[in-house]
Amino acid sequence: MPNVGGMTEREGGTGTGAGTDAAAGTGTDRAAGTDADRPEVFKALADGTRRAILDELVARDGQTLFEICARLTTNRGLVSSRQAVSQHLDVLERAGLVRTHRQGRYKLHDVDTRPLAQIARRWPVPDGTTRTPATSTPDTRTPDTEDEDEP
Repeated sequence: MPNVGGMTEREGGTGTGAGTDAAAGTGTDRAAGTDADRPEVFKALADGTRRAILDELVARDGQTLFEICARLTTNRGLVSSRQAVSQHLDVLERAGLVRTHRQGRYKLHDVDTRPLAQIARRWPVPDGTTRTPATSTPDTRTPDTEDEDEP
């Protein structure tokens, strides 16, 4: 089957049932779990367009597909077809990062950050320290002591 909107079948383009573990053949609904080990969350966050969609939903919840497409184009310069954005939303929904509800004939999308909170609880950042990507060691300097290293 053709690759529609830059998504593979495993990412939700076509083929597998929504929320099922087709690779394992179990047919269980993985989106219903609350475990931070769910790979769907990480897969959903791995794509820049899906992160942009989440950013737009954080800025304003309760958007229709049309509104999300318009905001992606206007605010971020991302031009995607409605079908492609719809497929990205399906991946986000299966990961538990987006919830939908109907209001009349409109399907509205809301962000749900609970899966992200589960990840943050699993790997908390120690209080008072930050990790720098270059060193991967805690940076315990305070703003008052930062200048002491300079000659």
